[in-house]
Amino acid sequence: MAGSLSRRRRAEEAPYWPGFVDAMGQLLLVITFLLSVFMVAQFLLARQISGQDSALGQLRSQIAELTQLLALEKGAKADADSMLSALQDDLATEKAKSASLSAELDAAGLKGTSASTAITGLQTELDKQKSLSSDALAKVELLNQQIAAMRRQLAQLNQLLSDSEARNTASDAQIADLGKRLNSALAQKVQELTRYRSEFFGRLRQILAQRSDILVVGDRFVFQAEVLFPKGQADLNPEGQSEMLKLADALKQLEAEIPPDIAWVMRVDGHTDSDPMQSAQFKSNWELSSARAIAVVKFLIANGVQPQHLVAAGFGEFQPIDPGSTEEAKSRNRRIELKLTER
Repeated sequence: MAGSLSRRRRAEEAPYWPGFVDAMGQLLLVITFLLSVFMVAQFLLARQISGQDSALGQLRSQIAELTQLLALEKGAKADADSMLSALQDDLATEKAKSASLSAELDAAGLKGTSASTAITGLQTELDKQKSLSSDALAKVELLNQQIAAMRRQLAQLNQLLSDSEARNTASDAQIADLGKRLNSALAQKVQELTRYRSEFFGRLRQILAQRSDILVVGDRFVFQAEVLFPKGQADLNPEGQSEMLKLADALKQLEAEIPPDIAWVMRVDGHTDSDPMQSAQFKSNWELSSARAIAVVKFLIANGVQPQHLVAAGFGEFQPIDPGSTEEAKSRNRRIELKLTER
């Protein structure tokens, strides 16, 4: 029973199997075909992508080249701007020259027929300069010629600088020689003045040798103030006038002996002690010392000494020769000093 049922079922199922196999075969063919199409499509897509990558690489290369070209163009533009700036400077210079030529034309207009020829030449030159100025803005290639001209000018300037340095060296040598000669001449004049000073002081020593209150201190004669002036006053007393007459005679002899090209003066310095002034006539020791020096100078001038050979100076109590505060020290500080020196 069971066996018959099994055979019946196989007999019923047997017609469907071949159809199923055919369907599966067709499906497999379709799948195979689709896979082939997909693979072909993938291959074509890969080739297209590869071509696009190659094109993209080429585009990048072209972009890099264009970037380099742009940088070169920018550099060329900067150079062109620099050259244009230089040309504009040249244009300004040429315009200045043109203005100068115009001024020359205006000045030349007052000089008759010969001036007319000059005006024509100047006008031609002015036109040339204007033409050059206009062309300079449009012709950058002229820059090389200008650079060459500038180099020639630089060479000329270097030559001029060398010549100037040579002249300066020669001038320095001349100045040094003149300085030596001047120093030698000054030394000679100083020696001559020293000799006359020694002779002058030698005479004064002989004239005033018997006066113990007139001292020789270094290169100057020192008169105690009491010899020449009453205390606190600036009028020469008779004894002081007598001593100053001797000095005037010695100075007049000296004026006759010293050559005019030696500049000398007799300086008369007034000094006081440190006691405060108690005089209505003089408010300070400055005024008293100056007044006494001036009184001596005036007396010497009145007795024939040339004014240009005399100088009066007042030092008050500020140049003492004895720093003590005793009456003897104060007496020594009250003095008139005479010094023969160069002017």
